[in-house]
Amino acid sequence: MFVFPSLLEGFGLPVVEAMACGTPVIVARTSSLPEVVGDAGLLVPPMDPQALTQALQTLLGNDELRQRLGQRGRERAEGIYSREHMVAGTLEAYRAFMGQRKGREAQGTAKRPRSVA
Repeated sequence: MFVFPSLLEGFGLPVVEAMACGTPVIVARTSSLPEVVGDAGLLVPPMDPQALTQALQTLLGNDELRQRLGQRGRERAEGIYSREHMVAGTLEAYRAFMGQRKGREAQGTAKRPRSVA
């Protein structure tokens, strides 16, 4: 079980890594974490120790839920956050950016970097 009650995350890579290992996760329902986890983990309100305690007790007492969330997490991590998927998405973003830049250059509206003398 991986518990990550972070209050501010840029992405949540530690959570993806835990999910990729088939480890069930509990995260705070804040920042990027709900999007990263989806339905593959338990989400608790931030700054709510009772909710976190309840989620821990739920997972510790339910083998079937732990296995199901671990499997869902692995599938989500391998599907959405696989290396191949991430590389393809990054390349798509770069190509879109470069296409927009080329379009502005053709129109003569692109900003040119100033040379340093």
